[in-house]
Amino acid sequence: MAVEELQCVIKRCQILEERDFKEEDFGLFQLAGQRCIDDGHIDQLLEVIQDEKNKTIIKSMGWNLVGPVVRCLLRNGEEEKRKDCFLMFDLLVKLCNPKELLLGLLELIEEASGKQISQIILLLLQPLQTVVQKLPNNKAYSVGLALSTLWSQLSLLPVPYSEEQMLTDDYGLCQCCKALIEFMKPFVEEVIDNKEDKENEKLKDELLKFCFKSLKCPLLTAQFLEQSEEGGNDPFRCFASEIIGFLSQIGHPVPQIILNHGRKKRTWDYLEFEEEEDKQLSDSVASLTYLVFVQGIGIDQLPMVLSPSYLLQMNMEHIDVFLQRTEQSIFSKGLELLENSLLRLEDNSLLYQYLEIKSFLAVPQGLVKVMTLCPIETLRKKGLAMLQLYIDKLDSQGKYTLFRCLLNTSHHSGVEGFVIQNIKNQIDESFKKTYNKWFSGPQLISLLDLVLSLPEGAETDLLQNSDRIMASLNLLRYLVIKDNENDNQTGLWTELGKIENNFLKPLHIGLNMSKAHYEAEIKNSQRNSQAASMCKDVCSVTVGGEEVPSMPPEMQLKVLHSALFTFDLIESVLARVEELIEIKTKSTSEESVGIK
Repeated sequence: MAVEELQCVIKRCQILEERDFKEEDFGLFQLAGQRCIDDGHIDQLLEVIQDEKNKTIIKSMGWNLVGPVVRCLLRNGEEEKRKDCFLMFDLLVKLCNPKELLLGLLELIEEASGKQISQIILLLLQPLQTVVQKLPNNKAYSVGLALSTLWSQLSLLPVPYSEEQMLTDDYGLCQCCKALIEFMKPFVEEVIDNKEDKENEKLKDELLKFCFKSLKCPLLTAQFLEQSEEGGNDPFRCFASEIIGFLSQIGHPVPQIILNHGRKKRTWDYLEFEEEEDKQLSDSVASLTYLVFVQGIGIDQLPMVLSPSYLLQMNMEHIDVFLQRTEQSIFSKGLELLENSLLRLEDNSLLYQYLEIKSFLAVPQGLVKVMTLCPIETLRKKGLAMLQLYIDKLDSQGKYTLFRCLLNTSHHSGVEGFVIQNIKNQIDESFKKTYNKWFSGPQLISLLDLVLSLPEGAETDLLQNSDRIMASLNLLRYLVIKDNENDNQTGLWTELGKIENNFLKPLHIGLNMSKAHYEAEIKNSQRNSQAASMCKDVCSVTVGGEEVPSMPPEMQLKVLHSALFTFDLIESVLARVEELIEIKTKSTSEESVGIK
């Protein structure tokens, strides 16, 4: 029945000129062709397409059969029928109107979802390339439309994370990346061969857009295998190498993109990116910078005369872009790029003036986020190591400025404790090596005002701030031991009264209140534990106005005793500090009396 319907449409249209074909003829031809495929009459449909007398009909209407033929190929039916379908598809690509065929192929790609995205892209890329090359004009627009559609669909696929996932390539992204390179090659060659052609300038712009998009997805997220002799097995490294190679071939080499990115007028500003795409360019250039400096792809294109501090300045904006992201696969690249950039510098060589550049303060604050919010321990430790490395590279005034910044902005006791320990290290270096005005005298006193204080006075949550408080007490103990009152090199003894009023006395009061509160909670928990166990094996405790999450009574007692232990530890260090102050001041007084 379907074959008869098709023959009927064919006979009617064979006697007509192409311009006389009616809309209903197109619909009937598509419907009859679809039924032939569904009913298994693929061989007869193939005969119709192969018939020279039907050439005009197929040229005008055949593109309507592309969808049914492609869907038949994806069904993986009988081998003989698949063979006929492939032959039919090749003929349609060869005979049909390329403009209509282009739109039909792109529509099929857009309709795909899930794992079918890669299947249909791998099936259609070669025909799509053939169709675009056959278009007589507006090739740049067609290439741009095709690349944009392909990228939009590929960006929906999950990016493989591990080597095992790359090998299995369940969603076909790695295969698609490889196929995309082959798809682009003739168009890149066309740009190279016809540099003076205005149409090729437009084609170059479309290729440039796609390269930028590819740097963002999948390459911004993609993980790279360790470099080895078998580096060719890494699909994303191969894809990145080809994309960077294309950029150079079409007139946008790595140095031009990286070195011009921070300037007000960039070399690609004339491109008509959509507003959202323009915002994403920073991701693309950050990805490129990572590929060049960390993965070493295209690094040989960079001039060797660039100083380490200039390279760091150039990369800091990109490092900040990485660290602002929450995806582990992305912000971890920021840590790698920062390490790569900092290791080029000598210790204490980075001038404080660099901190006037926004990214030089934004990056350490981004590291603090990684250290405090990242759920993965190895990355938290890496963030801490990078912050320490960054501190080591700054000169004295830079260290001083960064310490003040972090103390004012981190709002995290552990980070503040880390900063205070670094301050102590700098003071120690000033004592042992060369006098450093930033960590002695008036400058140090200004810094100590931030360190030797309680955020909310006696009502400060001592348990929450225990890391900071212990670091502050240890610093104060060190200063009292190291700096004699007569020398007063640090300025500590001049400010001792203020330190006692702002830090030591409120800390005493806070400790007394906190210990009393927790001791009361322990007694209350012990009294109620038996009753709680009779009704249910959990109880609740309120600490600092907030209820501790429900847990077994034994566990709650452990938590409360642990808090008391922390308070005892703080109290013992506080007592030792006050004892040392008393000994030092008494000794100085006796020396003064002896002199008289």
